[in-house]
Amino acid sequence: MDLPSQQPSTQFLTLEESAKVDAALLSSPEKFLTRLTISSLKLLQHIAQEHGVSIENLTTQQVISWFEKDSKLRREQGIESSYLKW
Repeated sequence: MDLPSQQPSTQFLTLEESAKVDAALLSSPEKFLTRLTISSLKLLQHIAQEHGVSIENLTTQQVISWFEKDSKLRREQGIESSYLKW
């Protein structure tokens, strides 16, 4: 999700996108799921780009490996060195 301390390149939901979700005729749980889905799409695009494949060709193992790598960076070098800032 969009965290204030993140640089613009790592924000998962822009203010405009968030406003569009807020304006949608959806329940609160549906809005949450919509935000999560948009954020997930952007993250999958990033992971696919790092692996040099299209999202359609991204494998479960590549996603898991990416999360392991990002988690290791966060543990060993601090949160600022990882892609996900949480």
